[in-house]
Order: sequence, then C-alpha cells, then structure tokens
Amino acid sequence: MTVSGLVIFLIIGAIAGWLAGQIMRGGGFGLLGDIVVGVIGAFIGGWLFSALGVGIGGLLGAIIAATVGAIILLALLRVVRRA
Repeated sequence: MTVSGLVIFLIIGAIAGWLAGQIMRGGGFGLLGDIVVGVIGAFIGGWLFSALGVGIGGLLGAIIAATVGAIILLALLRVVRRA
C-alpha cells in the first residue's frame, strides 16, 4: 500500500466512524476513535458485502461499506457492554 493509499484509507475510516457514531446516536469518539471504528468497520463491511455478493466500488462505495461495518461494530459493542 502506498502512502497516499494509506492516507485515503484513514480518511475513509474517519468519515465512516464519524457517520456511524452519528447514526447510532452515540456521538463521535474523537478523531482517533472514529478512525479505529471506521477502519475495523471497513473490514467488516467489506467482508459482509463480499459474502452477500454485492459489488462495491469507488470512494462512495468504500465509505458506505465502512459505515455499514462500523454501525454493526458499534451495535455489537453496545450489546457486549450491556451484558
């Protein structure tokens, strides 16, 4: 991965983490927390969309997949935290 690819990956993670925090009404987690949630969400979303046979492409598709994955991650974290 090139440096520019890594920067784009981190920016997508930050956007996805922030969006997931807003959608889940948990607020943001700060820049670093949003990036971590978004990057993990990108892996979850990428795996999920691939398993469902849904093709995602481009920057917008990456943001959508990462956001969906981050929402799933936050929902799982809330369930675990309540238990």
